[in-house]
Amino acid sequence: MTGRVAAVNLGVVTEAQWAGDASGRSGIDKRPVDGPVLLRADGVTGDFIGERAHHGGPDQAVYAYAQEDAGWWSAELARDIGPGGFGENLTTWAVDVTGAVIGERWSVGSALLQVTKPRTPCLTFAGFWGVPDLIKRFTVRATPGAYLRVLRDGEVGAGDPVEVVDRPAHGVTIGEVFRATSLEPELLPRLLDVPELPASTMEKVRRRLNVAG
Repeated sequence: MTGRVAAVNLGVVTEAQWAGDASGRSGIDKRPVDGPVLLRADGVTGDFIGERAHHGGPDQAVYAYAQEDAGWWSAELARDIGPGGFGENLTTWAVDVTGAVIGERWSVGSALLQVTKPRTPCLTFAGFWGVPDLIKRFTVRATPGAYLRVLRDGEVGAGDPVEVVDRPAHGVTIGEVFRATSLEPELLPRLLDVPELPASTMEKVRRRLNVAG
């Protein structure tokens, strides 16, 4: 089955005590839109990001989450979690997001995207869902979704195929990076051989391993 985009979602401004930025506003509430959306190197056109110190930027320009993984959470929590419910810009179908290799490139619509790193759960996410122990549960489940760089600006819409056009030989996946940095530190040395990881992530890995840059 060919992977595809199930929905493109844009954040709306949400004001809440749990919101991450100093003004109490968050863009985690993302909702499906009709028609194509322009993805740029600096982010998704029309998307709202509240706490830019930890969200957005070239290495986190787009966030993708698999509809299949969302379905697991819907069953686990006995509640409907629709597209955008994880704060994702792209809800995918039949795409192995957790198994995506760091640095692999996706052709989606007229855009070219590159997988960079997994999402790290935060208190804003837990507050949005109203599940106090969500960070722990999300970490144990280890299906974090993937951040992507935009290598070529382009428009993406629901129904567009997701084609993997290049996959680095190192084979280190989104799931492996997430487990290495949160659950299984013995995997950290593997990440030293992944040049496509964001510099900030690599710096943290080297610091934890006490390895010079």
